[in-house]
Amino acid sequence: MPKAPSRLTAAVAASVASLLLLGACGSEDGEESGNGGSSAASGGGTPTLADPDPEDEDKVEGIDVIPAEDEKAPSVELPDTPLSVTQTTRHILEEGSGEELSEDAMAEVDLAMFSAKDGTAIQGTETYTTSPAYFSLSQSQQLQGVAKAIRGQKVGSHGVAVLPPEDVFGEDGMPQYGISGEDDVVVVFDVRGEMPKEAEGTEVPPKEGLPEVEWHSDEAADISVPEGEDPPKDLVEQKLIKGDGTTVQEGDTAYVTYSVAKWEDGEVFDSSMEDGRPPFGFSVGQGTVVSGFDEAVEGAKVGDRLLLVLPPEDGYGKEGSPDGTVRATDTLIYVVDVLAAP
Repeated sequence: MPKAPSRLTAAVAASVASLLLLGACGSEDGEESGNGGSSAASGGGTPTLADPDPEDEDKVEGIDVIPAEDEKAPSVELPDTPLSVTQTTRHILEEGSGEELSEDAMAEVDLAMFSAKDGTAIQGTETYTTSPAYFSLSQSQQLQGVAKAIRGQKVGSHGVAVLPPEDVFGEDGMPQYGISGEDDVVVVFDVRGEMPKEAEGTEVPPKEGLPEVEWHSDEAADISVPEGEDPPKDLVEQKLIKGDGTTVQEGDTAYVTYSVAKWEDGEVFDSSMEDGRPPFGFSVGQGTVVSGFDEAVEGAKVGDRLLLVLPPEDGYGKEGSPDGTVRATDTLIYVVDVLAAP
């Protein structure tokens, strides 16, 4: 099964770009999930934008946004410095013409972040020249001010927001990037799309002798193990749906949903489809998940649904899982939807 990825607190030292990723799909308290995948929804409820304070509105509307062009990210000029607001406040500069983001969307967003002290760019936080980031709109999370700012927007919307400390880097700030726990942050954003909620492509006839799968859109899959069959000795990768998206490569950040069971009984004991979790994001080929899972997702296409059978050596190996859920002799069965790999 996948091991939990490093959470936001561990990512800060590496780069703010990693923080953007893990803040969108990780747990709020930084605890790892023993059974792999994203942890259950953290407390605090859905990030919701409050009615704006008129003074805050005037401040945000006074920000001059210089658009991104060619290979340059946007920049900003602030009306006053330092700039601060009482609550996350946004200003939509251009309304999109696409569909409105759903309430539980994983929103695909380009963004750039700036210090509200003087308008300087925060190193490593812009995605306009790299790949978009994803944010869960249904979960409380660090960087939840970004989710508040884009919630309810249409695809194609372009805007700017100011986030108070509690909605961005918290009381610790990001001192290595010049942001204290008392500094507001300016965010320029463009809503690019919404992550699909399930695999999309052509169904593939199942092979005999492999587990049968009944997939559900809002809960864990049902997995039926073939009666009387011994588990395969080698890793099995079988497509149930053949997608036509981009091919996942080593180093990509892949977003997936999964359900996992043991061959001995077919009972699902962990699933990213439960407890309101967002899709599970991990860096492919970097050892953050068990080897068989990593190997199968690398080379898959966005839109694939995969049936995986992992012998013990491709799962948790001789030691089993740290929490004892998976023993050293357990063969694991996964159903995995590959949703995105920006």
